[in-house]
Amino acid sequence: MNRVFQWCVTVLIVVTTLSAIARANGNEGGVNVGDSAPVFSLMNVDGKKVALSDFSSAKGAIIVFTCNHCPYSVKYEDRIIALHQQFASQGYPVIAINPNDPVTVPEDAYDQMIVRAKEKKFPFPYLVDETQEIAKAYGAKRTPHVYVVANTKDGSKVAYIGSIDDNAADASAAESFFVSDAVTALLAGKLPTTPLTKAIGCTIKWKKK
Repeated sequence: MNRVFQWCVTVLIVVTTLSAIARANGNEGGVNVGDSAPVFSLMNVDGKKVALSDFSSAKGAIIVFTCNHCPYSVKYEDRIIALHQQFASQGYPVIAINPNDPVTVPEDAYDQMIVRAKEKKFPFPYLVDETQEIAKAYGAKRTPHVYVVANTKDGSKVAYIGSIDDNAADASAAESFFVSDAVTALLAGKLPTTPLTKAIGCTIKWKKK
């Protein structure tokens, strides 16, 4: 009985700690680590809908809320491409989603997304979250903001939330590679040792009410 009680207390402490970290890192209002990943079906730059369920046969996915105009997103573009090139063949492809309001930022309009995807030769889907409902469901606050999800017998579960690495300005100076480490851990059958970090980037441009 004591062991059961201690186990319940431990689980409560872990959940409470993760929730507190999530709030501190700006993830409040969306999903936390361990939650089911919100499903979506959004328009890709090729004019076709792409759904999270399209990747059910993969091991998971690296979902990146990003955009065209944000300097942080631009600096991370090559690193996002590199993540896809490294992990897509191992079962963790990148899915990029642009949540920004094109009225506020015309550079992030759908037609400009098509142009940018061609310029950078994105090897992954680049989806438009026109209603911004998906960004809100995940709790994304910035661009880029990453959610690594793992496909389990109970569906897609969020395994990591936060930034790509610890140096937005200079990829060569980065010392901690949060997304890469998280996916590597999942591929090894382990949980990420750092499941939550603070997303660094431009704030998402929400539609005016």
